[in-house]
Amino acid sequence: MKPTDIAAPDYFHKVVDCQWACPAHTPVPEYIRLIAEGRYSDAYMVNWRSNVFPGILGRTCDRPCEPACRRGRVEETPVAICRLKRVAADFKDDVKHRMPQPSAKNGRRIAIVGGGPASLTVARDLAPLGYHCTVFDSDPKAGGMMRTQIPKFRLPDSVIDEETDYILDLGIEFRGGQRIDSLKKLLGENYDAIFVGSGAPRGRELEIPGRKEAAGNIHIGIDWLSSVSFGHVEKIGKRVIVLGGGNTAMDCCRTARRLGGEDVKVIVRSGFEEMKASPWEKEDAIHEDIPIGRPGKRLPLDRARLRSRIRQMEHAEGRYQDHGLDQSEGVLWRRRRVRSEKYHLGRRAWP
Repeated sequence: MKPTDIAAPDYFHKVVDCQWACPAHTPVPEYIRLIAEGRYSDAYMVNWRSNVFPGILGRTCDRPCEPACRRGRVEETPVAICRLKRVAADFKDDVKHRMPQPSAKNGRRIAIVGGGPASLTVARDLAPLGYHCTVFDSDPKAGGMMRTQIPKFRLPDSVIDEETDYILDLGIEFRGGQRIDSLKKLLGENYDAIFVGSGAPRGRELEIPGRKEAAGNIHIGIDWLSSVSFGHVEKIGKRVIVLGGGNTAMDCCRTARRLGGEDVKVIVRSGFEEMKASPWEKEDAIHEDIPIGRPGKRLPLDRARLRSRIRQMEHAEGRYQDHGLDQSEGVLWRRRRVRSEKYHLGRRAWP
């Protein structure tokens, strides 16, 4: 019998579903076992070797591993694999001495365009092999969209600084504030190779009547988040509507609430379950009293069925609930609001 080849990703597809589902094939059982033993630094390094940014991912990853978790076959929810990355990152000791040390240069020069996670990963892998890596980015600090488009209440700068510095300290040259407009010119600087990891930081425009006339009050999601990150936007009006049901929309509505928005609503075309946002992102928005739904929908409930829904929600200890029929119309109820006089039969979804 041949020995098991754990270097082949197909092996994990057969025996460790969560590790197979992870795009980086992070050894999930290994680092969870280390966390259970209180070996947080060891767990962090297992993650770092595999996915580069454990502290950042532990706060922002979309968690493809968790739907694949086999614990979900016998219990209601899977193991909190993503949050355990954050546990390892937050409780670890100083791990700088465990990072690879800059090695003697081999004479090869690599230009890396963009300072986001892809570019930093390339630099991390090449620097210990002796390559001189130069990272160019139009922003003054490394991190890319991790720094500029993810709100600070989800991902503090201190976490980004720590994990990007682990990479830059490997002897990598970082040229912040230097935008690359011509690859031809860059090729003329005698680099042995060029990696382009500039990303795609552009939102989707929505051509609707009045869009140009109201341009001062209509913003593209990720562009607006970037403006908030750089301090160009510090407040917003009291009434805010967010169009869209993805994770960017969830970040926008929660950011708007923190910048002074009092009446913040998310409007989607689909049903609640069909929204593109991750379930935990939707839950976080709901916990902040941000309603999500379709505009102009009436509640298809008679009075007896409405009372039944209220009783079901009163047993849910104040958490946001929907029970099928409400969900189909995109209406999210909150217990104290259901009890209030704002919601009557036949009224529209928005109070």
